Amino acid sequence: MKSKPSIQRRAVHIVPDSSRVVALLFVAGQELGGAESRASNVVKRIVSLPEVDVKRRLKEVVQRFARRHRDIAAVFAQHAERVSNRLDPSDNLSQERWLLLGASFTHEYSLEAASVCNPSMVLHPDQSGVPEGAARFVMSFRAVGEGHRSSIGFRTGLVSAEGEITLDERGPFPMIGTARDGIFHRDVFHARLKAMGQDGESSAYVLDELPLIFSIEELEVRLELLVSEHDTRQDAHMIASQHRSIAACSYGVTFDQVDDLSERVLWPVMAAESHGMEDARFVRFTEPDGSITYLATYTAFDGAHISQQLLRTDDFVTFDASPVVGAASLNKGLALFPRRIDGHFAALTRYDRETNAVCFSDTLGHWGRAITFQIPEWDWEVIQLGNCGSPIETEAGWLVLTHAVGPMRTYSIGAVLLDLHDPKKMIASLKEPLITATPDEQDGYVPNVVYTCGAMQHGDVLVIPYGVADARINFATLSIKELLASMITAEHPTRINKVHHRRVEDLALGH
Repeated sequence: MKSKPSIQRRAVHIVPDSSRVVALLFVAGQELGGAESRASNVVKRIVSLPEVDVKRRLKEVVQRFARRHRDIAAVFAQHAERVSNRLDPSDNLSQERWLLLGASFTHEYSLEAASVCNPSMVLHPDQSGVPEGAARFVMSFRAVGEGHRSSIGFRTGLVSAEGEITLDERGPFPMIGTARDGIFHRDVFHARLKAMGQDGESSAYVLDELPLIFSIEELEVRLELLVSEHDTRQDAHMIASQHRSIAACSYGVTFDQVDDLSERVLWPVMAAESHGMEDARFVRFTEPDGSITYLATYTAFDGAHISQQLLRTDDFVTFDASPVVGAASLNKGLALFPRRIDGHFAALTRYDRETNAVCFSDTLGHWGRAITFQIPEWDWEVIQLGNCGSPIETEAGWLVLTHAVGPMRTYSIGAVLLDLHDPKKMIASLKEPLITATPDEQDGYVPNVVYTCGAMQHGDVLVIPYGVADARINFATLSIKELLASMITAEHPTRINKVHHRRVEDLALGH
């Protein structure tokens, strides 16, 4: 009889902080989805106010809000510029009136007003000054605010050799990065167009003359040539529009280097993620030449449809986002392996919404056929399975944390082990859940849910940050050797593969 590994729940918790606010553009009339704004009327009223009232109101606004933002006057000035086209050319606004105009088109958004959940942890790129035996980490998490809109936030901290967790103090001013044009991948365009039934001659005319990775300027040159031939290519305008729509899904974000990492917020930029960026699964990815980059898949939600996106960063200062397409990426839960396997990228997926599978690709942007390696078997996973982030490489195999849904829509965290050289093969799994909500973890925004988007290995310690009831974040640690030793072979217990069983147990015990 296998014994369950000893789980230590740490006395470290992250709860929503409704005071974490960002200042966003506010346009009256559009806040509830209306098509027509009342911006011009607001501008006229601001222009007509007596100067004494303008100065008094601006002073009050600055006194109330300056302490909550790094430079609220700069925000007001930016937002005033956004609506300045509604001013009469003869209007000569004082500095105070200009800032009050901007303030009238500004509102605060509480990033964590509803919840924080679904964390993912990776080794920090900067390990300088870390105490002996410890490691510095970066943890992403899903912050949910007004309207259930999700953004991606970050925390940093240390984990000791014994698994003690210490969180760094957060910087006081959350900041949204500056968006810029992205970089585009030719294979992603072909895959998206194929799914739309439009990867034909006109699309080939645009794309086949472009390099594998190209810019918006290079794309526009080809699109203009296409449109110029509209008399012989009747679908030219439609194809050009489709290419521009796909291009809008790729963008970059840059943060000021002086901002603390805990202040950086990845906020929806494109229409496909207008209602949220959900469940980022970060992984520290190592190329064959030893170079390191950080990758993450996340779910973009527009209020009705979901799609998968890929994030890339080397330093958590500059990020690039691009679409992920293909049959294996149709649903939530794509998680990348931390290195190539036989020269190919690999990823976990729950493409069919209920089983765990693996897929391979020569590019990070397109994931085709998936191979299922685990189906629901035990009573605590009868509804569906999924992964809980990227695999962790051990001598015994790829350690994969899973999530399973059972009776009363109870989410639990489990674990399986995949063959190191052929991850299509599941070597072993847990018969019982690794983590299930304790009585004091049952209640919250979504009851009876424990869920993580990525754990981190530190020596023999496995650190698991996990969301509790989609409301807050807790931490648990355990021995990886104990976890591996507690697994049973992938076959049903009555048909144990003794070779695989010995392999798992011997490696787990360090033999």
